[in-house]
Amino acid sequence: MFRNTRHVHLVAIGGIGMSGIAEILLNLGFRVSGSDLLDSTATERLRKRGATIHVGHREEQVRGADVVVYSSAVSETNPEITAARRDGIPVIRRAEML
Repeated sequence: MFRNTRHVHLVAIGGIGMSGIAEILLNLGFRVSGSDLLDSTATERLRKRGATIHVGHREEQVRGADVVVYSSAVSETNPEITAARRDGIPVIRRAEML
């Protein structure tokens, strides 16, 4: 799945597990975007490293992503998850990403 992947979008990127994955992806040269309900020190740190961070969850935020990763804290009905599935973007759980 990751052979042609350049852009990874993480839903709930501000959590300790997801922000850690985002850091690794940035270190590996991936384009990283993500969303969370609130800004935090983790989201600010990722922003400074070049990630695109959105506050709130909206369908349009997954546009252009090659894959969407979400944490167990995120509902299957999250607008970003449903939009990605509708648009044929692969959606995987954080545990699969690890």
